[in-house]
Amino acid sequence: MKALTFMQSHNIWADSVTYSELLKCCISRGALREAKLVHKHIFSNGYHPKTFLINTLISMYVKFSLLDDARKLFDQMPERNVVSWTTMIAAFANAGLGYEGLRFLVLMGRDGVRPNMFTYSSVLRACSGLESLKQIHCGIVKDGLDSDVFVRSALVDNYAKWGELGNALVVFNEMETRDLIVWNSVIGAFAQNSDGDEALNLFKRMKRCGFMADQATLTSVLRACTAMALLELGRQVHVHVLKYNRDLILSNALLDMYCKCGSMEDARFEFSRMVEKDVISWSTMIIGLAQNGFSHEALEIFQVMKSSGTKPNYITVLGVLFACSHAGLVDKGRSYFESMEKVFGIKPGREHYGCMVDLLGRAGKLDEAVELIHNMEPEPDAVTWRTLLGACRIHRNMDLAAYAAKKWEDAAQVRKAMKGNNVRKEPGCSWIEVNKQIHAFILRDNSHPQIDEIIRQLNHYVQRLKGVGYVPDTNFVLQDVEGEQLEDPLLYHSEKLAIVYGLMSLTKGKTIRIRKNLRICGDCHLFAKLLAQMENRNIVIRDPIRYHHFQGGVCSCGDYW
Repeated sequence: MKALTFMQSHNIWADSVTYSELLKCCISRGALREAKLVHKHIFSNGYHPKTFLINTLISMYVKFSLLDDARKLFDQMPERNVVSWTTMIAAFANAGLGYEGLRFLVLMGRDGVRPNMFTYSSVLRACSGLESLKQIHCGIVKDGLDSDVFVRSALVDNYAKWGELGNALVVFNEMETRDLIVWNSVIGAFAQNSDGDEALNLFKRMKRCGFMADQATLTSVLRACTAMALLELGRQVHVHVLKYNRDLILSNALLDMYCKCGSMEDARFEFSRMVEKDVISWSTMIIGLAQNGFSHEALEIFQVMKSSGTKPNYITVLGVLFACSHAGLVDKGRSYFESMEKVFGIKPGREHYGCMVDLLGRAGKLDEAVELIHNMEPEPDAVTWRTLLGACRIHRNMDLAAYAAKKWEDAAQVRKAMKGNNVRKEPGCSWIEVNKQIHAFILRDNSHPQIDEIIRQLNHYVQRLKGVGYVPDTNFVLQDVEGEQLEDPLLYHSEKLAIVYGLMSLTKGKTIRIRKNLRICGDCHLFAKLLAQMENRNIVIRDPIRYHHFQGGVCSCGDYW
């Protein structure tokens, strides 16, 4: 400001370029007070600033989060250009005022100003729903900006955000030029929306196009491997990871992949060599150990975590309670649950109550479990009542089982309503990775090229197992498997087919790893236990609820899931 005063004392007046550079300097230094003085100086002595200078002033107020001041200045502008409108639209989008940003786009059109690629990139961030997104997409095409890489990238992100992966892929495939950012955007979209198969296909396409993966790419690909429990493919991605000075996000993704693929040896090794660990790292390891049957080790890790000064979060405590439940540590679990809000500031959620019901039920403390359900703040859901019902079955409390079954049925009315509205449930499906290829076995689908041989081998194994006492279990009360075991012969459940294919295809001694989209039924659980013992093989099945490690005729879940 002294410079401006000095210039004026010598009858030298600053022009719009000078003022603009001063404002940019104030913005870079975070000097709001000085920026406001420049603003005041601009409008003194009857000076009429050019449009680009007013745009710089608006941008300055936006950068300092003074949206009202920016809006006031914008309203006073005698003439607005595309930069003026785009600056305000971007400001509303960044402030979470999507509706206002979209309204300004409409006003911009009425003012006769045509949006550019920066306008639409900002507008897309302001999208508040799928309908407005499609309308904006139409406007982009109409204005001839649909070939712009930045606009298309934003469209891909937005369609993925609203679950429209098909449209996201169409927009991506129509792009004439792509950069690594766009590839990462579309791969991440599919990985985050649980379509790991397409994410991996896109990753292969990216490599064929000559692009080198970076940390963002590898994090998304690891998430895809994690979702599909593809250990061997995850290990291949790990080879790429070794080329980078990886960040914490990528390290956590690698750790999560090994835990959720059931390879705790690899998980332990990766966890031990992590130089930096955050609450996600600790929580991932605790939950991974607990879900894979290493409850006592999970609790030991929790103690080390607390000693390190890392504060547990909602997920951490859930893993701790899960570990206590599967280790039968009633007093310790009760102590953690009762102190979690007081000691860690974490309010118990439905999942925490569910773990406690599971813990008390396993220990035969059914009355205490019922009391806890009645006193829980969140409304108990079908999973809560199913957990109690499982405990009643184990401890043969038929009266309470009838009560729990009635409550379970009441809590499942939403599912019945969905069926009444013709919402189809997905069929049972199991995936197994053999020789770097993913093989899917789907209920009622006989398209696998070796299906005839698989069924012959399955019949052969069933006959051998019957010789050692196997009897197909058609009355396993608790399995919430979307009617699968009621509608189809038990013999051809997808996990049985996947197990047999694994025995046929994998070298002797190699662990058979399977992921299933629905809960494993009682008969398939018994089949896997006995077959693992008879063939002296380790079988790991991951369903949406548990990890089942079958070895030597027993399962890590203790026949309770």
